[in-house]
Formats: sequence, C-alpha cells, structure tokens
Amino acid sequence: MLALPTILLALDLTVLYMALPHLGSELGAGNTQLLWISDIYGFMIAGVLITMGTLGDRVGRRRLLLIGATAFIGASVLAAYSTSAEMLIVARALLGLAGATLTPSTLSLITNMFTDPRQRSLAIGVWLTSFSLGGAIGPAVGGALLERFWWGSVFLLGVPVMVLLLVTGPRLLPEHRSPGAGRLDLVSAVLSLAAILPIVYGIKQIAKDGVRVVPLLAVAAGVAVAVLFVRRQRSIADPLLDLRLFGNRRFTGALVSMLLGMVTLYSFTFYFTQYLQLVEGLSPFVAGLWFIPMAATTIVAAMAAPLIARRLPPPRVIAAGLVLAAGGFASLALIDAGSGLTLIIVGGVVIAVGINPLLVLSTDLIVSSAPPERTGSAAAMQETSGELGSSLGIAVFGTLGTALYSAQITGTLPGGLPPEAAETARDSFAGAFATAADLPAEIGTALVTAAREAFLTGMNAVTLISAGVLLAIAVLVVMALKGVRPLGEATAETGQEETGRDEAERGGAVV
Repeated sequence: MLALPTILLALDLTVLYMALPHLGSELGAGNTQLLWISDIYGFMIAGVLITMGTLGDRVGRRRLLLIGATAFIGASVLAAYSTSAEMLIVARALLGLAGATLTPSTLSLITNMFTDPRQRSLAIGVWLTSFSLGGAIGPAVGGALLERFWWGSVFLLGVPVMVLLLVTGPRLLPEHRSPGAGRLDLVSAVLSLAAILPIVYGIKQIAKDGVRVVPLLAVAAGVAVAVLFVRRQRSIADPLLDLRLFGNRRFTGALVSMLLGMVTLYSFTFYFTQYLQLVEGLSPFVAGLWFIPMAATTIVAAMAAPLIARRLPPPRVIAAGLVLAAGGFASLALIDAGSGLTLIIVGGVVIAVGINPLLVLSTDLIVSSAPPERTGSAAAMQETSGELGSSLGIAVFGTLGTALYSAQITGTLPGGLPPEAAETARDSFAGAFATAADLPAEIGTALVTAAREAFLTGMNAVTLISAGVLLAIAVLVVMALKGVRPLGEATAETGQEETGRDEAERGGAVV
C-alpha cells in the first residue's frame, strides 16, 4: 500500500518529459514556461519536505498522507484540464505541495510499522525500489498514453492510485503521531521554503545554462535564509527541525553519505542519456529501453542489501558496494567514440549494484536513528538531502563536463564554420548536433566528430572524479558508522545507539 504513492511520486517526476512538445503546441507554452512546468513540481517538493515531515509528526502521519492524497487528486485533475501554460504551472506547483506529504509520511509509517530492524530494512528496500521503478517507467508510460490520448492524460495516472489509497488507507495503515508535539511554527516553515527553493533553483539553472549571476545570487540568498532558519530552530521551544538530531553520529554520517552518493548517481544519469542519444544516435524510445538493465539491477540490489546486512555490518556492506560502484565509474573513463554500448551498459549495471546498498541502508540508518516521534522529520531530511544531491550532481558535474567540452572543442572546430554556428557548438554537445544538420555535409560531419570527442573528454573526467568521490564516501561510512552491528543483532551497540538518542532528546551536541 505504501509503495503505490511512492511509485506515483517518482513517475510524476518523469512522465511529463514526453508531453513537453505537446504542451508547446497545445497551450502555446514558450521555452521559459516549459522549464517552469517541468521544474516547479520538484522545486516545491524540495522546498516543503521538512515542513511536511514535521507536520506529520504532529498531526499524524496517516492523516497527512490521506490529506496529501486528496490534494493530489484535485491538483492532477486541474493539471489535466489546464487551459493555459500559467494554469498548468500553478497546478504543477500544487502537485508538488501535495507530493511533499507522500514521501516523509510513507517512510515514517514504514519505520513505525516495522520495528524489527531486518523487516524494516527490507521494507525500505521495497520502498526505494518503488521509487526507482516509478522514475524508470515514467517516460515509457507517458509515451504510451500520448499515442492514444491527449496530453492531459499523463496527469490523470495518479487519480485511481490515490482513490485506492483513500479507500484502503484508513483500514490498513495505523496512525502515528508525536504525543508531545507543539504548534507548527509558520515562520520556520516560510524560512525553510525560502532557503531550499532558491538553492535548488540556482543549482538547476547553473546545470542548464552554466554559471550566471542570477543563479549564483539565488544560491547565496538561499544560504543566507538557511542561516536564519538554523538560528531560529535553536531559539524556539518547538522547532520545525530538531537540530539535535545531528548530534547523533549515525544520523549525520548516513545523511551526508546519501547526499554525496546522489551527486554521483545523477551525474551518471545526465551523461548516460546524452551518450545514448548523441554519441550512439539512438532514438529517445530505444535509449529509454536501455535503462531497463539498470532498473532491473536496482530492484535486485535494493532487495539484496538488507538481506546481506543481516550477516555483515551495514557500513561494510555499503563500503564494499561503493568500491564496486567506483570500479564501474572508473571503467567508464575508458570509453571512446568506438566503444559502443557494451561498456557503458555494463558499467551502469555495476554502478547500480554498488550504489544501492548506500541508498537502502543509509535511509534505514537515518530514520531508525531518530526518536520515534521525530521519524517524519528524519524522513524529510533524507529526502531533502537526496533532492539536493541530485541537483548538485547535475549542476556541479554537468558544469565541469561542459567546461571541459568547451575547452577542447574550441581548438578542434572545423575550418569554414560560421561564427554563430561555432558559438552554438561551444555552448553544448546537443547544440553542436543541431547546428551540424544545417551545415554542408563535410563540415557538419567534422563538427559532429569534434563535438563527440569533446563530450567524451568531459564525460571521462567526470566519471573518474565520481569514482574518487565514491571511494571517499566509503571511507566516511566506515569512520562515521563505526560500531553499527548487523541488522537485528542485539548487542551492546544497541544500548549505545539508544544513549545517543537520549542525548539528542536532552539537547546533545549539534554538528
């Protein structure tokens, strides 16, 4: 039951991709409006996750989940029958607000429902697998719907799922809330949104357009508001985010590891998609099919990690997986224009196998290290770190790869290339391909060859750096999570962890 909204949330992030061309013609949406239609959903989810996680602790996680499901239905219908681009942007923003109630509510309910560590880790593995499955099938589902129905049909997918949740949820899901919860601090909620939203926006704009003044100012403004948010949390009796959670070494170490791991994972996805379509020349549909091996591997690895962690300490399982994933990234640094699909597909599968223990087990460590009345807040922090990590992965590594691409192609552009075409080619790999189609055959072929080599130079460098980052995370995991025992093993460590929780409750050190 809890897997259904998780699949839907991820699916709604990617299902829109196939509908964007239709929105341009049907609603007259310009490029800027299309970007907002695509991005505002994720922006709003990231901006209010902390608020929704804490709200669930206070009003009840099942209640918030059902309220969010109701709101999701209304926003989905509004999006499907939008009559203008502006109306659709508003509807997508409302979908994001509703969607932000789903993830922390489902994850915290899992933590409350499965008190046995082994069962909880397996349940979290299923939960994460559902999220991966939803994201992987989104473009395919969207394409299938658009072949038979109008563009709005992609937004109605969630309606029957949410109706089913509303009917069965009150009967199948228990209610959990914090008995001593205080009032929700609205000022903190506004500060949370005002901090995260510009940071995510700035990072994503840097990933799309490079380093510009406005995105940098947005990030700086978000950081400044985040400082105010932290100061307020330390000074009020009922904080929106209990910063004492960071006094738990297990919580902090797992959270940072999750963020850095998402950086590398999403940077790979960014380059993988471009490689398939621009280097190998595959259509979007065929390129989408090549995600299936990694999606299947993700399911297997996510389910296997908790089972292995019953016999071996989770830090060892995570670290071993990260070393394996680092090897996958390192192998991608060997790709050249003649490598074909085998190396990148095999490397992608190895990365999926290696990185999923981090995603599954660190999520379990994050939510299980928090006191029961704070699991909603901890789940929201886990999702927020994942969102920031994915944005940083595309922005930082995407920008690095683009800089290396531009530096190399500048010196290898073919002679006789018009100045405007040369400028477009230097801006992006996709721009070079689009420009080449309008040039004489000989010059166009030379430009594509130069652009392909420059892109691979950037991709090779980024994958090699990603391998180094994963090895660094492996060291961090071993050091920060030292002493964590195999799942379900009753040892003295359990007492130590509970002591850490008690200290956090009393106001232990804040990192």
